[in-house]
Amino acid sequence: MSGTGDKIKGMANEAAGNVKQGVGKAVDSDETQVKGKAQEIKGEAQQVKGDVKNAVKDAANKKL
Repeated sequence: MSGTGDKIKGMANEAAGNVKQGVGKAVDSDETQVKGKAQEIKGEAQQVKGDVKNAVKDAANKKL
């Protein structure tokens, strides 16, 4: 997957995680809040992975 694809998936996971956290708060479910936070963190990590892939690709293209 490209760096851009990772970033898009990361943003989607982060957004979904935030929604889960909100639902968890609304229904007073600690478990749902924790799952939402975990998904948010996963999304943030995917975005960083995408940034790294793009940086490596850009650096490789500059050497050519």
